[in-house]
Amino acid sequence: MPPRMRRTSRLLKADLHTHTYFSPDALTSPEKYVQTCLKRGINCTAVTDHNDIGGALAVQKLASFRVIIGEEVESLEGEIIGLFLREEVPAGLSPEESVRRIKDQGGLVCVPHPFDRFRREHLAEAALMRILPQVDIIETLNARTSLRSDNEHASRFAQERGLAMSAGSDAHSARELGRACVEMPDFEGPREFIQALREGRIVGRLSGPLVHFWSRWARLRRRLGWRPTE
Repeated sequence: MPPRMRRTSRLLKADLHTHTYFSPDALTSPEKYVQTCLKRGINCTAVTDHNDIGGALAVQKLASFRVIIGEEVESLEGEIIGLFLREEVPAGLSPEESVRRIKDQGGLVCVPHPFDRFRREHLAEAALMRILPQVDIIETLNARTSLRSDNEHASRFAQERGLAMSAGSDAHSARELGRACVEMPDFEGPREFIQALREGRIVGRLSGPLVHFWSRWARLRRRLGWRPTE
């Protein structure tokens, strides 16, 4: 039987790890997010705010391009991204429970920046190995990772285990959007998304250490009383 044809041959430029100001360490409003993506030819994104899907839903309402509802969940042993979510996954759960709640709503499990040695929030290696049978995707290019070798480690890890690979800017400010992307075929739903990733090409570059100052400013702004609005 011939393989089912895709809905369209359109090529996507997909930034699959991004933040809006619904993350406490990010600055980008949903409006600015959409404007910047359109300006840069980004036609697919995953909005993955920390422990929150409000920003993703707000962007999806405004965008003319494909938006995946995601969340960067802070488990007890580090961060896990859920994609294609319908509900928020609470912070502070075990990695196993976080994964279960992602899977129970038909979502995909992605492990972001798994070997970034300067990032305290990355998932502990022991936890990664425990949940590995449930992991769908390894992020192998994160533009905010300081050392190229840490991304290369993630790429080797994924390749050795036959896992799909993703890329994202991890943008916390609008100027970072699109720094790392996957050029991939269009898709419908999580299963086709995995296949499209496998057929895609990861492109991009590291953002450099200065982008972290934007996150510090965002946190300070929150401490001074600022709160996001839709």
